Amino acid sequence: MLGYQLLHQEMLSGGTLLFTMSPPWLVPEFSASLTLCLSSAGITVMVLSWIITLYTLWQMVEMHEMVPGKRFDRYHELGQHAFGEKLGLYIVVPQQLIVEIGVCIVYMVTGGKSLKKFHELVCEDCKPIKLTYFIMIFASVHFVLSHLPNFNSISGVSLAAAVMSLSYSTIAWAASASKGVQEDVEYGYKAKSTAGTVFNFFSGLGDVAFAYAGHNVVLEIQATIPSTPEKPSKGPMWKGVIVAYIVVALCYFPVAFVGYYIFGNGVEDNILMSLKKPTWIIATANMFVVIHVIGSYQIYAIPVFDMMETLLVKKLNFRPTTILRFCVRSFYVAATMFLGMTFPFFGGLLAFFGGFAFAPTTYFLPCIIWLAIYKPRKYSLSWWANWVCIVFGIFLMVLSPIGGLRTIVIQAKEYKFYS
Repeated sequence: MLGYQLLHQEMLSGGTLLFTMSPPWLVPEFSASLTLCLSSAGITVMVLSWIITLYTLWQMVEMHEMVPGKRFDRYHELGQHAFGEKLGLYIVVPQQLIVEIGVCIVYMVTGGKSLKKFHELVCEDCKPIKLTYFIMIFASVHFVLSHLPNFNSISGVSLAAAVMSLSYSTIAWAASASKGVQEDVEYGYKAKSTAGTVFNFFSGLGDVAFAYAGHNVVLEIQATIPSTPEKPSKGPMWKGVIVAYIVVALCYFPVAFVGYYIFGNGVEDNILMSLKKPTWIIATANMFVVIHVIGSYQIYAIPVFDMMETLLVKKLNFRPTTILRFCVRSFYVAATMFLGMTFPFFGGLLAFFGGFAFAPTTYFLPCIIWLAIYKPRKYSLSWWANWVCIVFGIFLMVLSPIGGLRTIVIQAKEYKFYS
C-alpha cells in the first residue's frame, strides 16, 4: 500500500516527489503471500507481478492525457473512451466498486486486528476485548475523516500513512530477523493433502494480486497534478511511480522472504501477529499499521463517495446538500464496518478480492484498453507484452477467488460471529 501513497503526495505537491507516497497500495498484508514463497514458483509470481503491474501502471499514466486538451481523470472515463459511453461504464465501474469497497472492508478488519494486538501487547493482564469492538473503534475515526471533501484535504493523513507503511514493514522484517529461525519451523507445504496445497497456492496468488491495487485510483491521483502542453502531468507522475515501486520492493519483498524464512509455513497472514518481542516495538508497529490503513481507507473511499453522491443527484434528483453528503458517507462507513465485523477473515478476504476484483483492473484491463485504442501491430513487442499480461491476469482472476473462498469457509467453521 505504500506505493500509491507516495504517488498521492506527489500529485498533491505538484512538484518533486517527496518520500510520502500513500495508497493504498501495498497493504499491510505482509505475509499472506509468504505461503506462496515456498518455492521458486512463488518468488517468480511475486517478481512477475511487480513487473507486470509497473507496466500496466505506466500505460495508465500515459493514457491519462492521450487526447490533446482532455484528461481522463477517472478509470471509467478511460474505459468509455475505449469501449463506448455505455459499455465502458458497465465494464469498468462494477469492477472499480468491488475493488474499492473490498479494500475498505479489508482495512476495517486490518485496523481492528492491529488495535486488538496493540491492546494485548501493552496490557497483558487486561480483560480480553472482542475484535468487533476494536473494528468499531477503528471505524469511528472514519465517521469523521469521511466528511473531508477531496484528495487534497487528506494530504496530511496520506503523508502519515506513507511514513507508517515504511516504518512497520521495516520493523516487521527486522524484528523477524532478530528473532532467529524458530526451532520447530517447517518449510514444507502447510496443507496435508494435494488438494489443500493447490488451494493454498491459489489463495497465495490472490494475496499477491491484492498488494497491487493502486491502479484503481491512479487516474484520480494524477488528476491533481498540474499539467500543461510543455510539462504534462505524466512526467512527475511517472517519477513518483518509479520511486514508489522501488520503495515497495525494498519494503515488502524482505518482509515476505524473511518472514517465511523465520516462521516457515506457520507465519500469520499479517506477520506482526506472529511477533511478540520486543513488546514495545511490535506494539508500535501495530499502531503504525492502524495509521497507515486510516489513510489508505480514505483514498479508496473518496471515489466511492463521489460515485454514490453523483448517482443520487444526477439520476435520482436529490439535492446536493450537506445533509445528503453526511448521510451517504456515514452509511458507507457503517456498511463497511458491519461487513468487516461480520466477516473478519483477513487472509481469505485478501485472496478473494485480490483475484476477483484486483486482477482485472490491475493486471489486464489497462492492456485491453491499450490494445483497443493504440492497436499495436500484431505480433509486435507491444502486442505480445499486452497479451502476456492479459493471460497472466485472467489466470489470477480465475484461480485466486477459489482459494480465497475455501480459506473463508474453513475459517468460518470455527468462528463465532461478532466474537
